[in-house]
Amino acid sequence: MAQSMTKLCTILRVFLYIITIMESGIVVIIEGKEQQVLPCLFFMGDSLTDNGNNNFLFTIAKSNYFPYGIDYPDGATGRFSNARNVPDFLAEFLGFEKPIPPFATANHTDILRGLNYGSGGAGILDRTGAQLGDEISLNRQLQNHGGTVSTTTLLLGFNATRAREHLNKCLYIVNMGSNDYINNYLMPHVYPTSRLHTPDQFAEILIQQYSQQLRTLHGYGARKIAIFGLGMLGCIPEYANGTACVDSINSVVRPFNSRLRPLVDTLNTDLPDAQFILIDTSSISAGIDLSALGIRVSNAPCCQVSESVGLCIAGKVPCSNRDEYSFWDNFHPTEILNRAVAQRAYTAVLPSDAYPFDIRCLAQL
Repeated sequence: MAQSMTKLCTILRVFLYIITIMESGIVVIIEGKEQQVLPCLFFMGDSLTDNGNNNFLFTIAKSNYFPYGIDYPDGATGRFSNARNVPDFLAEFLGFEKPIPPFATANHTDILRGLNYGSGGAGILDRTGAQLGDEISLNRQLQNHGGTVSTTTLLLGFNATRAREHLNKCLYIVNMGSNDYINNYLMPHVYPTSRLHTPDQFAEILIQQYSQQLRTLHGYGARKIAIFGLGMLGCIPEYANGTACVDSINSVVRPFNSRLRPLVDTLNTDLPDAQFILIDTSSISAGIDLSALGIRVSNAPCCQVSESVGLCIAGKVPCSNRDEYSFWDNFHPTEILNRAVAQRAYTAVLPSDAYPFDIRCLAQL
């Protein structure tokens, strides 16, 4: 059944690509809200995913203060944006009535619906982001999910079989690796990593670790797993600094991204009862027509940022035309760009956006 659905999703993705090629260019199809078909949804990641877990940590990687959340109904919740982030939109597109709650504040009712384990500053490697303070690395997020598996078994009548069947049907989205560059490899004054390893060697170290971590997630019962590739880090304001993208930064990250598709193939071969997909964030970012979204500024932050950490300065009033900016601070997108990225991750517009198919198809398997 899964194989037939895989073929169908691939065919539909190619068909969508064909019908969206118009004389005027590529048309992005905006989806309506789907009916919820998944029992639960789990997120693992860094500050692009975090929606409140870092609020309770001793770290400077926090966003639970104004002007973060200025356009979010609940204010500054710990999301690193002016409003919603990619997980919020993906949950909406998948038919969930409410955003998936952070692990730190979730109750038992939340657990059966899914959790967000994301943590600002976190990486694939445990040592990544240490200069920021405490963070919940991917290994620690997996440990937290191990506790969730046990709690799920308890909530379902101490029935391990029922718990496993429940978790098998859930969707897992993992977005990791950006901090292993931003807060590790690209900080030679703090970490010796770039002096010890070439970009290619470092990418291989990350992929080997990542592979084991994704296999651990599979061991906990995950069967539908979407992996996000890294965006073009050389284009974020921290490096672009009001100018064009820094290609030398993008070239450092490229060896990691190039290994993700082979990783997905290997995992799908070794774990035939699971389906892994790749969301190519760099391809999506390059393919989004910013002017069509009304975005005019793509190389500078909307809020006033701290020179030392690149996050918004507490209490400072940000720009008023927030929908005209790609980036909220020096690292994180505004809500309008988060929505555009989430939309193409959910429903691929180009064949390069997702491999072998998109999140919408994965949810239907």
